[in-house]
Amino acid sequence: MSFHDAVVPAYLQMLNSLIGLLTKAEAHCAAKKVDPSVLLGSRLFPDMLPLSKQIQLVSDFAAKGCARLTHSDVPSTPDTETSFAELKQRLAKTIDYVKSFKPEQFEGADTKDVTFPAGPDKSITMKGQQFLSAFSLPNFYFHAATAHGLLRHAGVEIGKRDFLGAN
Repeated sequence: MSFHDAVVPAYLQMLNSLIGLLTKAEAHCAAKKVDPSVLLGSRLFPDMLPLSKQIQLVSDFAAKGCARLTHSDVPSTPDTETSFAELKQRLAKTIDYVKSFKPEQFEGADTKDVTFPAGPDKSITMKGQQFLSAFSLPNFYFHAATAHGLLRHAGVEIGKRDFLGAN
């Protein structure tokens, strides 16, 4: 398996499934007469980030993960989304961005150094394989799973198949 095939499809599967989850959440709000901002601002615990930020971070980990692994310019995306439509648009743009990477851009990426910020005045350097398996994908899936959990906790009728993008 190429490194591209280990990276890009994993990101795309979850980004697409999150569009489906947000579509169901939007329909849930309309059917139950729930103000969407309540759901978008929901948190599992007061010190955790809200649903909208979970989606933004999933988008960031996918886009920045691909950029860092290919030594491309790391995109900067302001977190300005306040609606389901805007979050779905952000995910769609991230999907297009991730799809733009070609397999040859990932050649040797597993053994190249990847340096990324780890706080305001610190950075960490790892080999590409370690960056992907110990940092980028775990963070990506953490925020995706948290978004799913928030929606399920709010009563949105979704399950594992929705999380996997199989529905």
